[in-house]
Amino acid sequence: QGLSESPDLEFEYSDTDKWASELSELYSYTEGPEFALNRKCFEDEFSTHVSDKKWTELDAAQHRAHAMRLLDSLEVIVREKRLKVARAILYMTQGTFAECSSEAEVQYWTRYNIFLLLDVGTFSALVELLNMEMDNSAACSSAVRKPAISLADSTDLRVLLNIMYLMVETIQQEDPADKPEWKAMRETFRAELGSPLFNNEPISVTLFGMVTKFCSGHAPHFPMKKVLLLLWKSILFTLGGFEQLQSLKVRRRQELGLPPLPEDSIRVVRSMRAASPPASASDLIEQQQKRGVLMTSSRLQALIKQDNLDAFNEKDPYKADDARDDEDDNDDNDNSLETETFPLERDEVMPPPIPHPPSERVSFPKGLPWAPKVSFVGLTDRYDTDTVVGLPRPIHESIRTLKQHKYVSIAEIQMAKEEEYQKTPLSGVSTMSATELLYQGILPSLPQYMIALLKILLAAAPTSKAKTDSINILADVLPEEMPTTVLQSMKLGVDVNRHKEIIVKAISAILLLLLKHFKLNHVYQFEYMAQHLVFANCIPLILKFFNQNIMSYITAKNSISVLDFPHCVIHELPELTAESLEAGDNNQFCWRNLFSCINLLRILNKLTKWKHSRTMMLVVFKSAPILKRALKVKQAMMQLYVLKLLKVQTKYLGRQWRKSNMKTMSAIYQKVRHRLNDDWAYGNDLDARPWDFQAEECALRANIERFNSRRYDKSNNNPDFLPVDNCLQSVLGQRVDLPEDFQMNYDLWLEREVFSNPISWEELLQ
Repeated sequence: QGLSESPDLEFEYSDTDKWASELSELYSYTEGPEFALNRKCFEDEFSTHVSDKKWTELDAAQHRAHAMRLLDSLEVIVREKRLKVARAILYMTQGTFAECSSEAEVQYWTRYNIFLLLDVGTFSALVELLNMEMDNSAACSSAVRKPAISLADSTDLRVLLNIMYLMVETIQQEDPADKPEWKAMRETFRAELGSPLFNNEPISVTLFGMVTKFCSGHAPHFPMKKVLLLLWKSILFTLGGFEQLQSLKVRRRQELGLPPLPEDSIRVVRSMRAASPPASASDLIEQQQKRGVLMTSSRLQALIKQDNLDAFNEKDPYKADDARDDEDDNDDNDNSLETETFPLERDEVMPPPIPHPPSERVSFPKGLPWAPKVSFVGLTDRYDTDTVVGLPRPIHESIRTLKQHKYVSIAEIQMAKEEEYQKTPLSGVSTMSATELLYQGILPSLPQYMIALLKILLAAAPTSKAKTDSINILADVLPEEMPTTVLQSMKLGVDVNRHKEIIVKAISAILLLLLKHFKLNHVYQFEYMAQHLVFANCIPLILKFFNQNIMSYITAKNSISVLDFPHCVIHELPELTAESLEAGDNNQFCWRNLFSCINLLRILNKLTKWKHSRTMMLVVFKSAPILKRALKVKQAMMQLYVLKLLKVQTKYLGRQWRKSNMKTMSAIYQKVRHRLNDDWAYGNDLDARPWDFQAEECALRANIERFNSRRYDKSNNNPDFLPVDNCLQSVLGQRVDLPEDFQMNYDLWLEREVFSNPISWEELLQ
């Protein structure tokens, strides 16, 4: 069965996967034996205080009393004792699974115990312990000297990060059955996480610091997968997901007096259907062999020319697209149209086309999914569009259509206001939202944070080759003793691949969330982050990621479902065999990998949209054949973002490319939003738009630096604009440090400047 006949992927894009999947991805399979160790530590602590009952049999007061006892024990000086107590708390956040008989019961007790631990103040204590472990120089120096780092080197950090992740992930999950006090606790916790309450900075800034410390080589034992997962969920919880972003955008447009959005983009994308991908050369050969049809190239070309109109009028925009898609990585060949082939969909040699009535022959799309827009990015409305007296009726209709579809973005308003604020510095005041607090926290080191995330993404990408200078991201998955049997090696291989996939998932989600929230908060915050991603080679990195067999990546089976939490602690584990590991699960696709691919495509769109120089980078790096191969994934949202990336560069790919890829052009027309003043399908402005990457980026950087300097750099403020202290008492009460030579000659100064000068006090008082 060819790829063009494969079914649509039943994938629904969301902020996260199912709660159970997000919990299970926290643990590597190598950590499996630690579940029993956590249970033992809890039961040892529990039995000393409550001997005759189970945890699930106690009342609320007894639960609270024991949680308080554990919290007090966390403050002991002895490291081993502290780790045992932390493991006991971790067992509570894992739902005291030994007393449960089903996964649903584990999830209930997980939720109950976590809200209990939050209520007694556990999270603050965990942050203090995390800071202490981060600054543990002995552990850092020991890890640096070790030739091979394993799971054992990060035990303390892993336990703390596990508890913190489980708390954040569980508390952010809203449930209609939640008690009113739980709902209040959730909102309080959300505000605390996003404010500089812990360590005088938002928790996300602390975690970013761990990422850069790890990438610098000073702390190679940091369990980076857990750090990135906690960072992602902290940002998601404090700033909000894609649904909250959409509602926030609607509210922000109302506040600025802008017309409402023409549609809800989330709903539009969810209602779109995937198109069939282009058939590959191998598919065509296989079909021809099955039918036993032997055709000469001249006969085939004649039939193609004869049937072109039928092919281009089919409803499916991808069916029978360029068949050389897999082989032709260089789309600059001028003879590509001559060799274009279409799949043979009938069982016999294609007869001449049967004439049909025009109504049956031509099939137009029922309706475009997006309302068209017209926007003038970087331009101003210099012309009068209101005084239309005496103009012909068609001009009236044109102006009305223009106004009806004209789209003014929040970013345009923000840029215009920033120009005014540069002239009147005292007028621009920023509101303290969670996004604003996070930007202020990461601003001083934002370039380093972006480089660190991309370094880890490169190390986790399946297309990356192992290099001696690349960072080791497997510190929290490799066991102390390497496997000795084939089965153990296969299990570790699955674990390592799964580990890398989860890291890619977390980083792609972090980058996308930050870009979207910063763009809504202020466009220059978004541009600052985006520019540093571009400078750190994010565009070629993402293209390198997609330069693989993307269908294999999306359908990869790097999971062992019987070892996933909580299944592994509730059910008896069957005996694993090499055959069962190779077979994997029965899922049609891997949710996290498809989620990662869509996120990376969205990031690429964010970086290149309305940026001519960055669009030309897509052309220079020959992204078109790479992106076309990604269209084979039959998922509407992924196809949409691939088509957007192809749309922005079609005019630069040449007329021959457009002729050879009419199916792709048709799909772009059907699925991507139209802009009335965008000639994407033509090459009209090639001569007028030279590619000057440096000039464009420098102009943008100057605007960003002016914005950051005005809003955040207090040291460079103009003294004329600083408030003046007119209170005599506070002015005289200020401590002034005088130079040493002045203090030694103070008597001389008094004599010369005070006593020797006659002062007319009467005139002074007047």
